[in-house]
Amino acid sequence: MRVKVQKQAKASSPMADNGDICCMENKIINTPKAPDPIGPYSQAVKAGNLLFISGQIPIDPATGSVDATDIIGETHQVMHNLRAILVEAGAGFEHVVKTTILLSDMSMFADVNTVYGKYFTGNFPARETYAVKGLPKNVNVEISMIASV
Repeated sequence: MRVKVQKQAKASSPMADNGDICCMENKIINTPKAPDPIGPYSQAVKAGNLLFISGQIPIDPATGSVDATDIIGETHQVMHNLRAILVEAGAGFEHVVKTTILLSDMSMFADVNTVYGKYFTGNFPARETYAVKGLPKNVNVEISMIASV
């Protein structure tokens, strides 16, 4: 079986040599209204008309620590952090097309779902929810998003 490999466009070129592939310029989105990343990643990256928001945990950007004392407070803080990043990119929750929720335990699903649902009106984005063995800083919830901007 023969496979045809297309050359990837160079970052400085808007089109590949054959004109089939268009390059998208990536723009890093950062705001002091959301917590600083705790590793080598950006809060969000805008590629074309898509915004990819890194998983947010319930760190309060004002204190740099996890101040919430229960899953409801943690989820609200995560959603506030996500909103700050969306706003910085010129978007809102209505632009979100996909979310991924990570939980430390699926027994928290109902509480997270109730809080999460309050931040959206009308059409909800596509979503999946997973229980994982552990999350950074021993939090109980992490949420990432993709938005169309």
